[in-house]
Amino acid sequence: MQTAKNIYSLLADLVLLIHFGFVAFVVLGFVVIWVGYFCRWAFVRDLRFRIAHLAAIGLVLAEALAGFICPLTTWENQLRIHAGEEAGYTGSFIQHWFGRILFHDWSEKTFTLIYASFFLFVALTFWVVRPRRREKRQRA
Repeated sequence: MQTAKNIYSLLADLVLLIHFGFVAFVVLGFVVIWVGYFCRWAFVRDLRFRIAHLAAIGLVLAEALAGFICPLTTWENQLRIHAGEEAGYTGSFIQHWFGRILFHDWSEKTFTLIYASFFLFVALTFWVVRPRRREKRQRA
């Protein structure tokens, strides 16, 4: 029985890492796009990267506007309960961790406004730092 609990706990940690990676992609991706723009890094204009980045924050905003808790948060909490632990946190992943980091207990509505603002910044960046399709290399 202990082995099953350990597996659930490890799976919950894996979901947490995936969730953290998703958040890092959204936040750090935004920073990298602007740094890359000023440093003239070609990859920050890659259309696939930029669409994935815009879609990622768009998904977060859509969930918040619809009043959904992120499925990754739900899965992690369910796995922790199956492991015999308490649910990791109530509310959203961002609300929990930013609340801890910044010592604020903001409402979901506040976080929805933050997501909407960030989405607008990402969309504006999409227009200012315009992505380009990859050019096909010609064989020599």
